[in-house]
Amino acid sequence: MKNNQRKFKDGILQGLIYASTSVTIGILIIIIGFVLYKGLPGVNYNFLTRMWDSQTTIVDIDRNSVTGGSAEENYVESLGITIALDDGYIIIKDIKKDSPVENALNIKKVPYELKEKDVIAKADSTTFRDITAEEAVEVLNEGTGAIRLKVTRPGGGIVPMVISTVYIILLTLMIAAPIGICAAIYLNEYAKPGKVLNVIRFAIQNLAGIPSIIYGLFGMLVFVQNFKMQYSILAGGLTLSIMLLPTIISTTEETLKEVPNVYRQGSMGLGATKLQTISKIILPSALPGILVAIILSIGRIVGESAALIWTAGTVAQIPTALVGSEAGAATLTTKMYWLIKESADLESATSIAVVLLALVILLNLLSKIITKRFLRNRTGN
Repeated sequence: MKNNQRKFKDGILQGLIYASTSVTIGILIIIIGFVLYKGLPGVNYNFLTRMWDSQTTIVDIDRNSVTGGSAEENYVESLGITIALDDGYIIIKDIKKDSPVENALNIKKVPYELKEKDVIAKADSTTFRDITAEEAVEVLNEGTGAIRLKVTRPGGGIVPMVISTVYIILLTLMIAAPIGICAAIYLNEYAKPGKVLNVIRFAIQNLAGIPSIIYGLFGMLVFVQNFKMQYSILAGGLTLSIMLLPTIISTTEETLKEVPNVYRQGSMGLGATKLQTISKIILPSALPGILVAIILSIGRIVGESAALIWTAGTVAQIPTALVGSEAGAATLTTKMYWLIKESADLESATSIAVVLLALVILLNLLSKIITKRFLRNRTGN
């Protein structure tokens, strides 16, 4: 009787475990499937390679270097391009090899190579408005020598956000990683049990539990306003560095604890100093675990939005400085937030979400590969 009751209870418990696992996997599949269904159609070459805002540029092109004729419809012989009428605009449909447009110069005499899908809005004094492709071909072929074009390069791409995200990642890790690793070394190798160590661990635990929006508020008040950094990638990087310290410290410390004490004893027994033992023996042995901690931290940086909205800003531009008006930038997640909140552009937001999902999955796979390789080296298999 008791055995039957025990088997019944075990069956119920096992059923609950299987049900919980199935629900978890199901939720994950639903989330990923929903994001892919909504956002994947918007992920294309232009989305991944263009700037977010359209760019209008005046360029000068030397038409003396003609590439020859072509049987294609609406082919501009003097420029070596094929044009087309698209939604009322004259666009570059195709560019032949050695076309003069590849050597175009902007008004500052800086090379500005034209690309397919660029919109030609004006040629010299002729505005391409309510004009057919055939008429545009005649205008572009008129005369010889240089021609000045007004060209608009369509936006809608995530290049500024990707570059800004990379900048934020590099800045944050450059600040947080050395501090976090050194703090973990102190806690595991130097600190003695007592009140001081308890206070430090209590502080680290509380730092890990603070909501990210509070970090954002702190960063805005301290870095943006008091230190006059304005909305900038440096202010965002400093704020995220503080956020990541508990993760890096805790993960690195656990990795250091896994290094066998015989390594330390053997090194000290051979006459090495404490610092030499740490730098030559302990850290190389713990390096895979430290790398995993850093990779997981990158995932946290990529997914953070609340702290960056108040410190780095939401401007879709490539930052050209660390502080100031030219240093404000939107990462992938902050741009997603802005698209949903300000313009209700769910299609673009979900397309960005697809890119974020791909990055997070890639980072998780990378951490698992490093962990497996580390365990394989430890076991010798």
